Amino acid sequence: NGHLTFDSSYSSYTPQRFPLYGSIDMIAPFWTDLDNSQTGFVLYNQYTNGSVLQQATRDINSYFPNLNFSAGWVFVATWYEVAYFGTKTTFQAVLISGGQKSFVLMNYGSIASTTLSAGYDTINSFHHFTIPGSFSSSATGDNSAFSLSSNVNVTGRWAFQVDSGVRVTKLDCYLYCWTSFFTVATFKVFFYLFYIYIYLSYICPRCNVLKVVCKI
Repeated sequence: NGHLTFDSSYSSYTPQRFPLYGSIDMIAPFWTDLDNSQTGFVLYNQYTNGSVLQQATRDINSYFPNLNFSAGWVFVATWYEVAYFGTKTTFQAVLISGGQKSFVLMNYGSIASTTLSAGYDTINSFHHFTIPGSFSSSATGDNSAFSLSSNVNVTGRWAFQVDSGVRVTKLDCYLYCWTSFFTVATFKVFFYLFYIYIYLSYICPRCNVLKVVCKI
């Protein structure tokens, strides 16, 4: 149905608008009612070395300069001429990761006329993005904005940096989490005692909620 999920499958073929405020991470290059049972292929592969990683490194450093990025893993999913009620659509999602940075490329070829949602959404929609044109006629057909436009000046390609979090020390992480949680003066003593406890036990219970990445 034109989307990728990670911890569990998601069977809905009806496109929805982001943010979903749901319990899954989703990358949706072309979320609509697709059917490859009679025509078309869904292909995927992953790479940890070779020319694909070299090309990914060059592309990301071109689109996002000053990062000094080096790709260590690439996953490519291609929907090739998949059917949509008698028409054919081709598009691709490329996941690229290296160190603490991750990116998604969405590539578009021939696009059938349909209603679709395209972009990405994270758990509870802390981070989400919808490609302009989703749920409109400008997204599909011979003059598809997805195929003819770009946010990185490469026709038919859309690129996004999707890693999140703040690079902080363990001490900063705990301080950030718990000072944001306890703000009333009467809780200060409790806060410092509990802070010492979590610091010694290497637990940071608020990070998943506040989207802080602790680099310990």
